Order: sequence, then structure tokens, then C-alpha cells
Amino acid sequence: MKYQPFNEEIIRLVGGKENIQAVVHCMTRLRFTLNDRSKADTEGLKALDGVIDVVSNNVAYQVIIGTHVSEVHAELISMLGLSPSSDEEIEVKEKKNPLKAAMDLLSETMTPVIEPIIASGLLAGFLSLFSITGLISADSPTYQLLDSIRSAVFFFLPILIAMSCAKRLKASPYLAVALAATLVSSSINDVAGLSIFGIQLPQMVYANSFIPIILAVWFMGQLTVLLKKYIPKFLQYFLNPLLIMVICLPVTLLVFGPIGIWIGDGIGWFFEVLHNTFGSWIVVMLYAAFQPFLIMLGAGNFMMPLALNFVNKMGYDPIFLAAATISDLAVSGAMLGYFLRAKDSKQKQLFGTVSFSALMGVTEPAIYGAFIKYRRPFIAVMIGGGMGGLFAGLMNVKTYSIVWGLMGLPSYADNQDFSNLIFMIISVVVGFVAAGVAAYILGIPQEEKDIEAKEPVNETEQASAGNVKKVPLASVVEGKLVPLAEINDQAFSTGALGKGLGIIPSDSQIVAPVAGEVSAVFPTKHAIGIKTEQGVEVLIHIGIDTVELDGKHFDTIVEQGDQVKQGQLLSTVDFEGIKKDGYDPTVIVVITNTMDYLDVIPAVQENLFAEDECLTVIL
Repeated sequence: MKYQPFNEEIIRLVGGKENIQAVVHCMTRLRFTLNDRSKADTEGLKALDGVIDVVSNNVAYQVIIGTHVSEVHAELISMLGLSPSSDEEIEVKEKKNPLKAAMDLLSETMTPVIEPIIASGLLAGFLSLFSITGLISADSPTYQLLDSIRSAVFFFLPILIAMSCAKRLKASPYLAVALAATLVSSSINDVAGLSIFGIQLPQMVYANSFIPIILAVWFMGQLTVLLKKYIPKFLQYFLNPLLIMVICLPVTLLVFGPIGIWIGDGIGWFFEVLHNTFGSWIVVMLYAAFQPFLIMLGAGNFMMPLALNFVNKMGYDPIFLAAATISDLAVSGAMLGYFLRAKDSKQKQLFGTVSFSALMGVTEPAIYGAFIKYRRPFIAVMIGGGMGGLFAGLMNVKTYSIVWGLMGLPSYADNQDFSNLIFMIISVVVGFVAAGVAAYILGIPQEEKDIEAKEPVNETEQASAGNVKKVPLASVVEGKLVPLAEINDQAFSTGALGKGLGIIPSDSQIVAPVAGEVSAVFPTKHAIGIKTEQGVEVLIHIGIDTVELDGKHFDTIVEQGDQVKQGQLLSTVDFEGIKKDGYDPTVIVVITNTMDYLDVIPAVQENLFAEDECLTVIL
């Protein structure tokens, strides 16, 4: 297998096969559900050749691979296997909020199903374009045959959903598919006058739906666990499948079918009220502006069930798919703006590559490769995506097929609705251009922080070999040094906020590590920002999660805008009180604009005292 050595390392670094409950993938990421995340070696994974980054949040443990992730995932699943022990009930140690667990399930269920949905949606768009231009008649056998792909994907959507979510819900994928196929069969789907055990059944349309089958498969999983517990093992192979099907079908027809349809109708009713009261343009604008943040959190697919529900109920999606396309193009525009602004050849190559990727509808490389590093592109997309989304919302742009991205634009002319297509094109252009202009104007932080050669050297700078300069930072407090990777806060330990270190304090005084201007003092007094004359941005974060103390135990004596000298007292902190209240007192010092400099080097000694150098910024 092509990726066998790579996957073997991934399995080892996430804690072994026994630690993997489930693994799915999206456009660029492997999304693991782990039994115990503490067993995963995140830093080891990040250092693994072929891994772009690792994101661990409440949604999933995500290993970012790249656009070839589907090939990696296919081999990974084969290597993990489906041994009998893997089918046993896995107790999840981590308790989740029920609403959040439901959203996680929807998001991860939709991920594998996106491929056929994209294929059918793009096909619908091109068929619409061919029909409009007269290349293929809508009545021709060729058109009808190709269109059957689109209609089949959505008609048999419950079967795809059943296969996707069965394993995660502890049900047999094959029994789940058999149940879904039964629901969409001509004997049940949209048939009136049915009854079971003398109970009259409502007429229900199960084709194109997704909520009833998810509820049914969840019940199947619970029933499977129950039967394995009480049925003798020598009878399970023959008896369990029969009992599961005979019990699940009536329960689905009597309970989960109606509940699922009511939930779908409720979602449609909610957005209809929102549209009639405020206008859907608000939701379109906000989603187009903030989609990159959802992708960064691993929740980019949450909108898919909502869009599916709209298309099933109304024949089009008035909100999410158009907003997603506008946002993707805004990401591409922002990266084009950076491409035009950049002077370094390596930067140009990065921005150009990820801009084209986003243009094709895959934005993760841009978000993880550039947005997190430079941060300002988020603002550019909020501006461009927001403007494009606002126009699309005001013009009531409709998405007739489950498709997004540049290649899906022809589908907006479905039903000869050419004005809809024109408005969508304008929305996309507005988002792309506005984001590109905003990114160009906002600039690349590194270029803005360059120091002119003739600028006098500050006393905190020391010349080293050649023309390299450095800014040394003294310790902010006396105490024991802790490597950043060992700090019990993901935002800091992953380096997402910049390079730095932690200090377990043995003194109560926090002092300025370098001369500069106090750029921020948080209202809760637990964090202070300092910006040096050279542009180095220092964040001093006192304790972990101490924002919840709302200023208790902190006596901060500086204010935003103050000029401070190295060693000047900033704050006096009652660390014993912080520990008594159950909080970690570790003081964290990071350079938030780390990417602007050649390197940020932490000290290596075990203990830090006053005047000791704790960080060195190489300019």
C-alpha cells in the first residue's frame, strides 16, 4: 500500500488502534474520534512528514493531510480493519452535551456523503447549462440518463446516510442500509393506507430525507448493544439480525419517521419566520463572512443537513450553499490580494497555490496554511464575504442543487431563472474583489514590520553574526520554566498564538520583559500585551482559564497606552489564591506575531530569575 508506513505512524501517534473509535475525512483532514485524547502525541503528529497540522477541539481530533486525504483514509481504514473486537460496544469516556453531540454526528455523517452530493450537484449544473445553450435537449435520452445520476443520489440519500452513520452509532452498516432501502421501497415510500399490527401509519415520503434514518440507525445501534448483552452468543449470529430488522422497521414507521419529518418541517418553519421577519439576507451575510472560522473549528459541514432540508422542502436553498460559495471565492480573493502584495517568491508561491485551491472550492489549505499564520485574511474575508453575502441575500439568490463552488454556478440558472444566475455571479465577484482589495490594503504583517536599515539600533537589540539582529526578553516573573508544548492550554501549547514558554511562578510580581508600549490590558487583568519599538508583540497571560476569575487576585497597575521599561512592575498577583480557587497559575509569555520574524528561541535553563533572558526574537 502506498501510504502504509505513513498510516502506521499516524495510528501509533494517536494512541494505537485500540484508541481509535472512528475516523472519517473531509477535503483535507482525517477526523478521529478517540477514546482518550491524552494518549495522542499531537506534537509528534505535527512533526510527521506529510502532516500539515493537527487541530484538536470539541468537534474532533483532526490531522490535516492535504487534498489526497481520501487515499490516505482508504488505506487507513483497511489497516485498522473490522475485527470482531472493533464491533464491540465502545464506552466513550468523554461526556458531551446532547445538542453538541447531535451536531457532531450530523457533521461527521455528512462528510463521506459529500462526494456523491458534489458529483450530482455539479452534474445538475452542467446539464442545466447544456440545456439552456441547446447542446443537449432536456427530452433527449442522453440528458435523461445523465440526470438519473442526480435524481438517484437524492432519492436514495437515506441509504447513503445509513451507511455513513451506522458504524458511529454502533449499528451494522449492512442492516442499516437494508432498513433504509426498505423505507424508500415502492411498498412504503409515499404510500397511503398502510398499517402494521392494526395501527394505521401516516403517509410519509422517506426518499430524499435524512433525519428519520439517522434516528432509526441510532435506535438500531442501541438495540444491537442490548441484544448482544442478553441473547446467548451461539444464537446471536442467526437471531440478532432478524430481531433487529423486525423491531426497527415498525418503530421507525410509527415513531422516527413522523418525528424526523416534524423536525425537518420545524427547521423550515424557523427559517421561513426568520425570512419573513428580518430577511434571510442577515443569515447569508453572516455565514459568508464567518465560514472560515467554522472550517477552522472543524464544523464546516454543519450547514449541509440544513441545505438538504431546504432543497427537499422548498426545491432550493435560499441561504447556505450560496453563502458557502461566496465565502470560498472571498478566501480565494484574499489570497490573490496577498499574492499581489507579496515580494518574497516563496510567499507568492504559497498564496498563489492556496488561492487557486480556494477558487476550486477547497479552502482548508488557505485557512490552515495562511489565515492562521497571518490572521488579517480573516478580516478580509469578513469584509468581502459579508458584502457578497449581503447582496445575494437582498436579491434572494436561490441554489437549486446541492452544489457550491465556482463550478456549480450554472445550476443557478435552473428553471430558466437567468436573473438568479446573474445575481449570484455579481455576488461572487463582489466577494472576490472586495476580499482581494481588503487583503491587499491590510497587507502582510512581515512586510509592515520591516525595520529600515538606517534606523538606530535600540538598546534591547544586539548585533550578531552578519546583519542579523535580535530582541532579548527578560523573564516576567521568577519561577520554573515550562516548555510551551507542556502547557495545559491548547491554544498556547499548539503554538497557534505564537512561540513562547510558560513559567510556574515563585514570586508575586509580574514585570515587563522588554521596553515598549502597553498595547492591551484585559478587563479581567489576567493578560497584558506589550508592543516594542521594533514591532515585537508580546502577550503575557497570567494563569490558565483565569479569565473566569473576573479580576480576582490581580492588582494590575498599568493601563493601555502606557510606556514601560524592561523590569518595570506591571501587576501583583496572588498566585496562592489562584491555586486555592482551582486554577493553574502558570504564566505564559508568547510572541503573537512570531511569523514576522526568523525565529523565537526560548531559554533552556530550568529556573528563571530576575533579569534572566527567557526569550530571544531573531529579527
